[in-house]
Amino acid sequence: MNSSLRLRQAVLAAAAVAAGTSFNLPQPAVAAEKAAAKAAGTYVTGDFHNHTTCSDGTLSMQKLIDKSVSTWGLDWFVQADHGGSSTRNCTLAEDPFTPVAPALGLTTSSTGPWPPATYPSGGEPATALKGPNQTWESTLPGGRAAILGDGTATPKAMWRWQEIQSYQYPVTESTGRAAKKPVWLGLEQNTPGHEHASTNVLAGQLPWPTTTGTGNANLQAQYEYCFDRSDSDTSRGATNQWDCTVTGSSGNTYIDATAKKITGNNSAATPGLGHIKTVEGIKWMAQVAPNTSYFVPAHLERAGVYDPTSSSGYNIEHLRDFNNAAPNIAFGFESMPGHGAESNRGSYTTSAVGGGTFGGTGIYAAAVGGVWDALLGEGRNWWFFASSDYHNRGSFGPDQLETTADFYPGEYTRDHVLVRKGTNNLSAEKIIDGLRSGNSFVANGQLIDRLAFVVCATNPTLPLAANQTFIEKAVANAVAANAEVRINGCATMGEKLVVRAGESLFVTVALRDPEGKNNAPYSFANPSLKQINITQPLNAPVLDHVDLISGNVTGKVDPTSASYAGLIGSSAATNTSSKIAKVFNSTNWTSMTGGVKVMTLRIPAVAASQFVRLRGTNLPAATPSETDANGNPINDFISNPSDQTLAGTIPCSDAACPAHMRTVSGVKYSSFDVAAWADLWFYSNPVFVEVKGSTAIAAIK
Repeated sequence: MNSSLRLRQAVLAAAAVAAGTSFNLPQPAVAAEKAAAKAAGTYVTGDFHNHTTCSDGTLSMQKLIDKSVSTWGLDWFVQADHGGSSTRNCTLAEDPFTPVAPALGLTTSSTGPWPPATYPSGGEPATALKGPNQTWESTLPGGRAAILGDGTATPKAMWRWQEIQSYQYPVTESTGRAAKKPVWLGLEQNTPGHEHASTNVLAGQLPWPTTTGTGNANLQAQYEYCFDRSDSDTSRGATNQWDCTVTGSSGNTYIDATAKKITGNNSAATPGLGHIKTVEGIKWMAQVAPNTSYFVPAHLERAGVYDPTSSSGYNIEHLRDFNNAAPNIAFGFESMPGHGAESNRGSYTTSAVGGGTFGGTGIYAAAVGGVWDALLGEGRNWWFFASSDYHNRGSFGPDQLETTADFYPGEYTRDHVLVRKGTNNLSAEKIIDGLRSGNSFVANGQLIDRLAFVVCATNPTLPLAANQTFIEKAVANAVAANAEVRINGCATMGEKLVVRAGESLFVTVALRDPEGKNNAPYSFANPSLKQINITQPLNAPVLDHVDLISGNVTGKVDPTSASYAGLIGSSAATNTSSKIAKVFNSTNWTSMTGGVKVMTLRIPAVAASQFVRLRGTNLPAATPSETDANGNPINDFISNPSDQTLAGTIPCSDAACPAHMRTVSGVKYSSFDVAAWADLWFYSNPVFVEVKGSTAIAAIK
């Protein structure tokens, strides 16, 4: 190709990108799916793990949904209480707002007067049918007789399957349709043999944009009956007469003849039975709703290492088992837990795997070369997610902005998911497709709110500079549109690029560090940064740097291999090739208007199959008690000891530091919600590169 034609091609490419249209360079590499074949999509935000008074939360369904999709602006929402049973009727809205004056002895909040409403802790009398703390027995026509299945307590608890099927689903459907947003029911499963998992069986439910007809959550209810370890009902769902067998599964041999489900769990007499039951549940989902279900282990480090005689945590072999059983169902984990404002961040204690959280993230994902990188090093579709795990505001009321426990869904943590909706409205089915695709990222505290992240092959017929300019323009345009890059020869999060050995690649990122304020109610200087003489308002964080993390893909580990099972730090749970391949910051990224930053790393001659992923933070490397010399997050108990009688290590010395901070010997220390707003991170899901002649990455498209 002569130089004039090469120049003309570069000009055409740049013009096409500037116009937002496609221009396919003659790439030698192959992305699994041609750009033109992909439906158009946008990134949308949501939450799939939270609680009402139908389990151990404090709000009605209506108030929690409204707070999530209206106050905090989420685009989609999955309401997911614990399995088991509950005495409280979460479908009754809160008591009417009542003016409250500080003269009554209540304090004012640091952000202004006490909110003009409060809810009596016991709710109104049952005859008023108001208030989330009223019982099913006292509010349902028929009283105890209306509560089905086993149970003799007073007041009588309702099994969660009945709550889902008969009471929660109608409220969810109508509330979501009124808000004109996809809102549907899931379940935080009390996972047999382990702790918890965020799960969903969507089939049967008809959330918005459906506006006519009535759906049902029968399959979600059946899943709870069959596979939640806290559901000891043996009635087969009363008149439902459910059967929990999985066609062709050897696990059917454990099913109780009366309950038609596995009634045992991990114990000294039946070691590992609970884990078997959990895998059976994943296989059941794949059988009844293969495209509209998911199983995502939640805060999986929190309960410690796995114990075959009890229900505790997850080791890496269990994650492999889940993904092997149904990779379209078990496709990721929730290693960035909710409860971000608790004194023990994430509700982790020193007995958690890793001994706490690391910048609000569990050790399985926070450690470079750890469990997540080991799974990615097999070429598995195993994605990173987060949630609010909302229960309550701790010592504050539900309408205050301060919290010593939880953030509302969308207030602090958001899952940003690419949904290929084309010209249509969002739908729950397409949102689940988006979660499954891996084309998503998570950000706390609105540190970033848009991201375009690609690996592209170099077109050898164009100068390197023209290649880079073209790709950087494409990612910048994608961020402006809150969409993805759609160019043949490029792969984005959750995808792979197939190339020949020795080819030159560009890893290019554009993101938006939103200008202005985030949702934090505090404008005083970030105490973590104040230690190093950086004055930055807590509600106006600035992205400090982005780590590009890479690791080799060497293939799936066989279940019979000695490297299949093991604790953190073992060869089974480690990817020794993983490293921080590049650090981007203000010295090597390009800043554009509106807070957009563009950055590129060129890989001159790719030799082996690999993955690349991103994380970023508002904290520089070597920030005392927050990051190490390489910029890695360190245990949050360094700054906030789990023993509340001990002083922290980061003073909160500003006059505006709120009274609820940890205070020892008259000194306030950064803690609770202040500590969370001070220490912000984002994580992307990976992009894979398959090099011909190296390891094939069969699980990734």
